[in-house]
Amino acid sequence: MKPHNIVVVDDEKDMRELLDIMLTKEGYGVKTFSTGLSALEYLKENSFDLVITDLRMPEMDGVELLKSIRKFNSDAPVIMVTAYASVDTALEAMKSGAFDYFNKPFNVEEIKLNIRKALKYGHLSKENRILKKDFKSRYGFANLVGTGEKMTEVYSLIMSVADTRSTVFITGESGTGKELVARAIHFESKRNDHPFVAINCGAIPEHLIESELFGHQKGAFTGAISNKTGLVEEANGGTLFLDEITELSLLLQVKFLRFIQERNFRRVGGTADICVDIRIIAASNKRVEEAVAEGMFREDLFYRLNVIRIEMPPLRERKEDLPNLAGFFIEKYATEYGKSIKGFTSDALQVIENYSYKGNVRELENIVERAVTLEAGDRISVNSLPPHMNRAVSALEGGIDAGPKYGTDVAAEGCDLEATLEEYEKRIIKEALGRSGGDKKKAAELLGLKLRSMRYKLDKYDL
Repeated sequence: MKPHNIVVVDDEKDMRELLDIMLTKEGYGVKTFSTGLSALEYLKENSFDLVITDLRMPEMDGVELLKSIRKFNSDAPVIMVTAYASVDTALEAMKSGAFDYFNKPFNVEEIKLNIRKALKYGHLSKENRILKKDFKSRYGFANLVGTGEKMTEVYSLIMSVADTRSTVFITGESGTGKELVARAIHFESKRNDHPFVAINCGAIPEHLIESELFGHQKGAFTGAISNKTGLVEEANGGTLFLDEITELSLLLQVKFLRFIQERNFRRVGGTADICVDIRIIAASNKRVEEAVAEGMFREDLFYRLNVIRIEMPPLRERKEDLPNLAGFFIEKYATEYGKSIKGFTSDALQVIENYSYKGNVRELENIVERAVTLEAGDRISVNSLPPHMNRAVSALEGGIDAGPKYGTDVAAEGCDLEATLEEYEKRIIKEALGRSGGDKKKAAELLGLKLRSMRYKLDKYDL
């Protein structure tokens, strides 16, 4: 293994030689300097794992050297040594960020042990910083792909709300990247050193979700054999992301509303109030206003959550981003699978750009991963794409989607059911408005809708 590099800085020649001999015998690489300025010049240009420096030196003392080192290296630990021991000097050294502090003359075995501890600490500090950087690169703002108008609006909102305490409600179809946006908000905020805790409210059984969110006390119910910390408590200081929040039962919606208002809660079976400082981001793939109008989601909770609204556009409404998104996923999976794939053939690109992605960005990613896996050449061909994509695009080119079809027959090539139904719904609403003379309330009655639902649909179709 490569030896650790240790830099020794001391204006006393005997001390430099002592440390040089001792550290070399231990297998470390050693570089010594008589002044802080000469050491700093070296440290700026070379890699090092630990600095051992005298506290009191002419021109630049140990504290000044430490502060200068921290401007370009936040990981390498610094150990201070001095012949002028006092409580004040020790405090000054530790407050400045020194890993440890020794008086001259020091115990050789003790300083050896602390050097090993310091090197381990430095390694862990560097590893932690790299992991955080990697995590942010995966989930931060930079990982969102798209340059179209709608995604630019999303980016602007993320940057505007990231450093606020405001609750954010992200809506949009499945696969549009709602959790990615939530993570981007967290990692662009001042809370990014604290946890990002995500929970899918629709994936946990109803009888367990309260315990998952708020925790429980031992004996609160059958099977509660010990105290359990809930996800809300684990997110303290950071961000709690509630995906598919509209799946919460009405009873739990009431409890969660109280928590948002008070910012404290009780574990299941507990009596003590627990206060937390968290940022709440919620998301849903449902038409939330319709759920409110139909009494499936509490209106007061909706208004508490809907402080900042981010609407994620479906992929079919941001086709201009398809080439960049597809290229991003090609690079990702080509690297992962060790392949040299540069892009698509012209025929395959035409299919990619004309296909209707019901599963949005998530579906596109799965399609590209499959194609990269199967492709033997340096460009993804039509044959590496799923067969249903070719059929769907052929149907589109054949005119199936040229106008809405409202019969019960389905063409052999298939059709875009969601788009057809939306077009049909829009036509029916127009007809109802026409029959009611433009009276929204009467049109809603003709269609058997509540007025709130009717208003939502009118806004949706810009009628």
